[in-house]
Amino acid sequence: MSAKPPVFATLGCRLNAYETEAMKDLAAKAGVENAVVVNTCAVTAEAVRKARQEIRKLRRDNPDAKIIVTGCAAQTEPETFTSMSEVDIVIGNTEKMQPETWSAMGPDFIGQTERVQVDDIMSVTETAGHLIDGFGTRSRAYVQVQNGCDHRCTFCIIPYGRGNSRSVPAGVVVDQIKRLVDKGFNEVVLTGVDLTSWGADLPAAPRLGDLVMRILKLVPDLARLRISSIDSIEADDALMQAIATEPRLMPHLHLSLQHGDDMILKRMARRHLRDDAIAFCAEAKRLRPDMTFGADIIAGFPTETDAHFENSLKLVSDCDLTWLHVFPYSKREGTPAAKIPSQVNGKTIKERAARLRSAGDAQVARHLTAQIGRTHRILMENPLMGRTEQFTEVSFSAQQVEGQIVTATILGVSGTQLTA
Repeated sequence: MSAKPPVFATLGCRLNAYETEAMKDLAAKAGVENAVVVNTCAVTAEAVRKARQEIRKLRRDNPDAKIIVTGCAAQTEPETFTSMSEVDIVIGNTEKMQPETWSAMGPDFIGQTERVQVDDIMSVTETAGHLIDGFGTRSRAYVQVQNGCDHRCTFCIIPYGRGNSRSVPAGVVVDQIKRLVDKGFNEVVLTGVDLTSWGADLPAAPRLGDLVMRILKLVPDLARLRISSIDSIEADDALMQAIATEPRLMPHLHLSLQHGDDMILKRMARRHLRDDAIAFCAEAKRLRPDMTFGADIIAGFPTETDAHFENSLKLVSDCDLTWLHVFPYSKREGTPAAKIPSQVNGKTIKERAARLRSAGDAQVARHLTAQIGRTHRILMENPLMGRTEQFTEVSFSAQQVEGQIVTATILGVSGTQLTA
């Protein structure tokens, strides 16, 4: 069999995509050949089912390659994948970031690699070294500053796939962003599993807002800094100050809200109540009137009644949410929520998710219409499409320079895009 470079398949979140890029580099340096690497997601039972389906497809397409499975699903349930005849090697989330894991494989896999390499993720106390300088489009780079989660929401398996929260030191983050700016990136997005917990494990316990302010101060040539999903109840004073005073911090926050009813929030073991979410959004809008919000919301959590759901639906307008990520609840074995006896039936969950998405669509339409006639600074992702500071897509009839920030007046709306 002639030597072929490894093939990578990524399922799940942006952090997984980041780590796939790092694994590509590690595998290339180790000379790994004739391999297929599947970086799995464990967020729902459906995600694991899709991983198994993808593995079977990749085996059919690559009959002579070694199939290596890693990622959150490999970490939380390695036995699921070791039981598959298509799988040769299973690697945990920590091991996949270690150079020695890949160097042991080498180009030929002769006897040096154990079939299962999954250690206790809860014993990990540091993030993996920054193996790549971000990834993304030519215009936008993503930088991992945190991994893991110390919280134990009753619906979530992710802490058992990612371990406890670990932070990348601020100096390391700043140096990386400086290199990205030197390479021509105009926008950097800070990513993590539980971003607002950044710093709790570092000396003096700095907060996410401290990191944001430090980046903006020490990297003056960075045109745009964006934050990925945050837990609004953990937003610190420095972050709110940055929202109010730093125009280079983009006015778009994706919030991990999950529900709009206090009883369901308590059963989820969330750390905020409905009024906390509304108060945060109102304050962020007061500090930055052009702020827009995205949010994660779960439909059909166990014990959710019609009244509970109506409170969740009403949260969309009460918080003035624009970009919704709606998740129909699915029972995830290994989580406390899976043991709650009052599970909502599938048809009801589907109907409630559809109503949430419809409310989100109406909010998007309202937001788009309000932009007509306004002037925006738009970061071009390709010659004919860019995004405003609020992360709204804008299509152009004439080609622009990819990666550049252009100023344009919004002329109209086409589907879910603005036109300029």
